Amino acid sequence: PVLVGHTDEITKMLSDVGENPTDYEIIPADSDVDCAKTAVRLVTEGKAHFLMKGIVGTPDLMRAVLAKEANLRGENLLSHIMMFESPGYHKMILMTDGAMNTFPDLEKKVQILDNAAWVLHKLGYERIYAACVCGAETVNPKIQSTVDALELTKMTEKWQKYNMDVIGPVSVDLALSKDACAHKRFDAPGAGDADLLLVTNYEMGNAIYKTALCLTGLRSAGLIVGAKVPIILPSRSDSADSKLSAIALGAMVARE
Repeated sequence: PVLVGHTDEITKMLSDVGENPTDYEIIPADSDVDCAKTAVRLVTEGKAHFLMKGIVGTPDLMRAVLAKEANLRGENLLSHIMMFESPGYHKMILMTDGAMNTFPDLEKKVQILDNAAWVLHKLGYERIYAACVCGAETVNPKIQSTVDALELTKMTEKWQKYNMDVIGPVSVDLALSKDACAHKRFDAPGAGDADLLLVTNYEMGNAIYKTALCLTGLRSAGLIVGAKVPIILPSRSDSADSKLSAIALGAMVARE
């Protein structure tokens, strides 16, 4: 890692956990703004492959990322992905977007889903099952999320490049449980076997993540994607394991 910030404080932190500070590259910077700009510049210059937020404000880091001179913006909007490993599910699962885009419209959902599918594709997924999660599996013209979900399922040509089937609207149980699908007589490609969950808004995504984290003991790794490099924005309450997993995921995505 390349560590950016107050040299004395970083050196002490490393020493406190039994590390030799001379083994690390430490770039001096003062304020949060200076730290963010310096870190982004290192990535822009090819001296680092991706970004991870330390003890700085998220707005300061994201302003530096989105600055025109940084040249880090991609074709899509930035969005958040969270990968889970849960003892209650038979494989890894990715959820988006529970942290970045608050109440996305259909156009933004297309970009969010595309970002997430790109990540899974680059991680080696040869077939992807995506589920547009809503309160129920019935399209209701008065509930825009269900209408959006149906529209996303119709964009088959767009998802063909990822070999991805998109179903929706579906409830969470129909996305993740074969038993629920059998009881409700729901049949669709990937039903009960989802690799990717697209939530309607960040409130739903945040609630799913925090509830699962508190009650099931799952492992997780989060990234901001859509820029030219992955960005790790750990929560203050994230465990060391979660942060390490995010670094590993960021490294794998950055390699691609």
